[in-house]
Amino acid sequence: MQDPHYEVHQFATTISHKGDCAVSDDSILNTAVIGCGGHARHHFGMIADEPRLHLVAAADIDATRLEQAKTQHRPDRTFADYREMLDQCDLDLVYVVTMPGHLLPIVLDCMARHLHVSVEKSPGMTSAETEQMATAGRESRGKAIVSFNRRYFPEVLAVRRLVQERGGAVHCSGTYNKTLSLIGTPAMAGIAPDPVICDAIHHVDLIRWLAGPTPERAARPVAVHSEVADGERAGSHRHNAVIRFDTGAIGTFMSHYGVGFRIQRAEVHAEDFSAYLDLTRERACELYAAERGGSSSALDEPLDLDAVGGPNFNETSHFANCIFEDTEPWSTLDDAVVTMHLCEAIRSGHKGPL
Repeated sequence: MQDPHYEVHQFATTISHKGDCAVSDDSILNTAVIGCGGHARHHFGMIADEPRLHLVAAADIDATRLEQAKTQHRPDRTFADYREMLDQCDLDLVYVVTMPGHLLPIVLDCMARHLHVSVEKSPGMTSAETEQMATAGRESRGKAIVSFNRRYFPEVLAVRRLVQERGGAVHCSGTYNKTLSLIGTPAMAGIAPDPVICDAIHHVDLIRWLAGPTPERAARPVAVHSEVADGERAGSHRHNAVIRFDTGAIGTFMSHYGVGFRIQRAEVHAEDFSAYLDLTRERACELYAAERGGSSSALDEPLDLDAVGGPNFNETSHFANCIFEDTEPWSTLDDAVVTMHLCEAIRSGHKGPL
């Protein structure tokens, strides 16, 4: 997420027309970014690395952020008003990378113009906002992807492939801990939802993905038992949850804000197989396998990243594939509604069927 100062203008509904900033090549997607804060840097990098995308424009109401984006990422044009950008540029694809509280009207505007849209997580403040985006997406000729980027980590995909070859996950877990920040405090009211929804959602979604039964599908939660034990300081949100999925797998989720360090880990287990993933800094993975009824050992061979798109595969390369091949992304808005509902259930301390 970027700094909490990106103002949302009343959006226009006119269909965008061809302007003077575009590449005329059917093999290139004319691309723009709305919101140039911290998280946008990651998207700018993926756009630059994807040869099928050309960065036509960037928009941000903050002049300093916009100038930094112009200097560092070199879009053809920059705009203080994203509506002017949509009106003046011939675009195919727009990355909307604002704070969650500002996403909805901008995403709806892009969809009304039948553009392909990448939506930053969390996709809105609530699951109801995500559902609004999903409804608009079904009426648009453009495709939409939600930036649940852990799904697209090559290491995650390679581990998931090994798990599915062994009959699927029986258990998975995610840990997402951080030091205290403004998220979850009154300063972020109306700008970002609670941390488990706007931030730790990454690993709520990840355990759904690790438990998924097929290469394209995440598992659906059918029941959850959540314990919420917030600390005394504002923003120290703390959750422990056990989740049953429609695949039969059980998931556990732990997230604690206001602790000593940023830790992001996951694990997934299948019959006679275990994988432990550390996603905190450099991605690391430990694999173990057991003989039926016998000894177990660490697997020393490296993960087969080439089988899942290569070491540089990411959400942007996947989305470009989907656009050119007319297929659905793995993290659609409809599927994001499921993850948002699960986050809300965890935050509310839900205990029982979903």
